[in-house]
Amino acid sequence: MRGAGWGIGLAVLLAASPAMAQTTPGATPPPAPAPCRQVGDVPVLVIDADSAARLGAIGLDRAAIFAQMHETSIPETSGCWADPTGNFDGQLISVGMSQWNFGTGSLQPLLKAWKKGQRRFGHARKALMPAYGRTLFSRDCLAVPVKGKCRARILAAHGPDGKLNPVIRGELAALFESDGMMQVQLDAYLVLLEGVRQDLLRVFPGQPITPRKVRWAVDTKVQQGGFPLDEDLARLRRKLAAMPEGERWDRLAAIFQWYGALARSIDQDGVQRDWTWNVDRWRCMLETRRIDPEQYEMLHLTFLRSRTAIGNSGRWQALTFERRAKIILGVGSVAGKTDGECLR
Repeated sequence: MRGAGWGIGLAVLLAASPAMAQTTPGATPPPAPAPCRQVGDVPVLVIDADSAARLGAIGLDRAAIFAQMHETSIPETSGCWADPTGNFDGQLISVGMSQWNFGTGSLQPLLKAWKKGQRRFGHARKALMPAYGRTLFSRDCLAVPVKGKCRARILAAHGPDGKLNPVIRGELAALFESDGMMQVQLDAYLVLLEGVRQDLLRVFPGQPITPRKVRWAVDTKVQQGGFPLDEDLARLRRKLAAMPEGERWDRLAAIFQWYGALARSIDQDGVQRDWTWNVDRWRCMLETRRIDPEQYEMLHLTFLRSRTAIGNSGRWQALTFERRAKIILGVGSVAGKTDGECLR
C-alpha cells in the first residue's frame, strides 16, 4: 500500500513479466535504474529522547525502530527512502518510505515540515528540485486537497506511459533521499509508532506486547490508518470464546478460502505472484496445526480489518490480508518475496 493512502505501486511495478523487459537484438538496452538510498540508521538522524523511552517500553529501541522502518518500506518502496510514483492509483504522487501521497493529504505535511526546517528554503529547493520545486511547494500543491492548478501541472509531468517523467522523478528522489527529508520521514514515522503503542494497549488489553504484534500493528496503521472499533473487537472475541473446539480449524480454513477466492477474482491486484504459494503453505500450517493461539486470534483480527479496506473500491483487500498474515505466521509471499516454509 502506498502509505496511509493505499497505494500499491511496488506490487504493480513488479508484476510485469520478465519477457516484457527483453529488448530487440542489436538495440541499446534501457539504462539501469539509479541505485536508491536504502532505509536504515544514519547517525545524523535524531530520535527524541522522550519518544525513545516510550517506544522502548514496547521493545523498540533505536535499532528496532530503523529495522521496523526498513520492513515497512520493503513492500512500499523496495527498501528505498524515496521511490516516487505517479497517478496510477489516483494519488497523483506517492513518495517516501511509507509512500505518503497527495491524494490522501499525507504528503503535504512532510513538504511543509521540510520547508520549515530549511534556513535558506529557496536555495535548498533550487538545489534539489530546480525544475519542479516551485510547483511542488506552491500553495496549490500544499493545500489539502490539492488545487486544480497543482493537479494539472503534476499530471502534465507524467509521460505517455502514465508514469512520472524522469526529471520530476529524479528531483523527488533527490529531495526524499536528502538528510533533511529523511529526518522529516523519521519524525513522521515516530508519530505513527507512538500511535501504534496506544493502539496496541487498546486492541490487546492485558496481553503481552510481542514483537509480532508490534510489526502487525505498524503494517495495519500504515495501510489502513487504524484498527477495529472496541465493539467489533468485543463481538469477535465473544464469538471466538463461544466457538466449539471442533469448529476451530474449519473457521480458520474459511478465512484462507476467502483470501484465495478474492485473489482469483477479477479486481484484486498485487497478489498475482503470491496467492497460490500462500494458500498452499497456509493450508499446510493449518493441517499440521502449526498455528498458536496468538496467531489464531490475530488472523481473525486481520480478517476483520482487511475486509473493510476500501481503497479503489476494495481493490487491495487480498493484498492487505496477505501482508499481515505473512507477519503473523512468519510464512508468506508478498510482492514475489517468500519467507518461511511449511513442509508436510
